[in-house]
Amino acid sequence: MTASEAQAVEQVVDPDRYPLPEPGSPHWLDVVSRARDELDRHGCTVLSDFVRPALREVLRRECAEIAPSAHYDVEVVNAYNIAIDTPLPADHPARATMERGNAFVARDRIPAHSIIQQLYTSPVFQRFVAECFGLPALHELADPLSGLVLNVVSPGMSHPWHFDTNEFTVSMLTQEAETGGVFEYCPNIRSARAENFDDVRGVLSGRDTRLIRRLSLRPGDLQLFKGRYSLHRVGTVGGGTARHSAIFAYSERPGVIGSVERTRQLFGRVLPAHHAAEAHSVRGDELLD
Repeated sequence: MTASEAQAVEQVVDPDRYPLPEPGSPHWLDVVSRARDELDRHGCTVLSDFVRPALREVLRRECAEIAPSAHYDVEVVNAYNIAIDTPLPADHPARATMERGNAFVARDRIPAHSIIQQLYTSPVFQRFVAECFGLPALHELADPLSGLVLNVVSPGMSHPWHFDTNEFTVSMLTQEAETGGVFEYCPNIRSARAENFDDVRGVLSGRDTRLIRRLSLRPGDLQLFKGRYSLHRVGTVGGGTARHSAIFAYSERPGVIGSVERTRQLFGRVLPAHHAAEAHSVRGDELLD
């Protein structure tokens, strides 16, 4: 770790609360241990006040300024982000369709100087997050659009039930909705070896709510959760203020690029890198999406 890397992180994150530049120190190990425990037990952990309070308005403003660049298109989707006309059995949960009304600002529209871009690319931040997940290392997605995104949920809209492409998801609320916009998730509802379609079907149909957890988040909180295996959504936003959240997408393996279908859904455009990767995708499981 270079001095400049440590200094850059300390400008954003209070080292007295989260000693990212001091890996292996007693305080660092304590924070990591608590995060691992919550991830093991609940599939999710929230590191409150991760961004210094004095920078929260800067964080909000930076993201609000790029929010108009989001690709917005109300679409009918399923939880697996595959084409809704994919031939499947009649009772398959992917046949349950929902209206996706949230929007995404792609990574290539997020300035390099922004707080979320600085965190995403920081080796200090990446090492800390990897340790919280109990991993030797994490890699930025090779995807030129979806590695780091800003999720925009406007009033009256929601981000319906879905699974993430990457195994571990890191996110940060940057602007609260006036009402609604609650994050809900079903921890470890599937695994790399089992889709558990019955449980997924129960949640999507609304018949089974026992697996659903609800989470209160504040701007500047860092949320870690297992989004590939945990079905999750953001409920309908109310009032007159959009909900903004940064999504830091990492993978255990280098070279991960999103599918052509999902990329088109999220950003309204596909780059040559997505077509090139379609036939040679780097995957660690055989899950539907």
